[in-house]
Amino acid sequence: MQKVERQTSTHIRTNTMDLVLTAILSTIVLLSTVFINIKLPIGQGGLIHLGTAALFTVAILFGPKKGALAGAIGMGMFDIFGGWMIWAPTTIIARALQGYIVGKIAWSNGQRGENTLLNILAAVASIPVMLAVYYIGQAIMYNNWAAPLASIPGDLIQCGVGLLIAIPLSVALKKTPFFRKKF
Repeated sequence: MQKVERQTSTHIRTNTMDLVLTAILSTIVLLSTVFINIKLPIGQGGLIHLGTAALFTVAILFGPKKGALAGAIGMGMFDIFGGWMIWAPTTIIARALQGYIVGKIAWSNGQRGENTLLNILAAVASIPVMLAVYYIGQAIMYNNWAAPLASIPGDLIQCGVGLLIAIPLSVALKKTPFFRKKF
């Protein structure tokens, strides 16, 4: 009987820690999107912000589930509360897929985000999916299949900046005691 109670208590603590960590990571993505962003003068919406760097970093450090949730929740909340409500459904789908793809590739074959070349490949592989979701979402929103093309350069810049920040940041953070214990 006591063994069952311990397993249940441990399971509850693990689930609580998982929930708290996901909330913290989502908040980091949200704050990275809120505090440094530049509205694009081209296209029908969009920003260049550091949220993509945070999303890439979270997915590399914590894997596909946390990457998907942090991207969808963090950037989705930014859209909802930041005056971009019409973009929220598209953002939630695009960023969940992007975070999942980065985490899944970075954590493939037991790598756990420790292979820098694989991490770069993961981020690069996620970009066409993110672009496609935003393209389709914007085309549907504005009933125009040509106009979304104007947003692609800004989206590429945002992802490029995110990649340039996330890779060295992930390498540095992986060297900390928190990640050396194989979290």
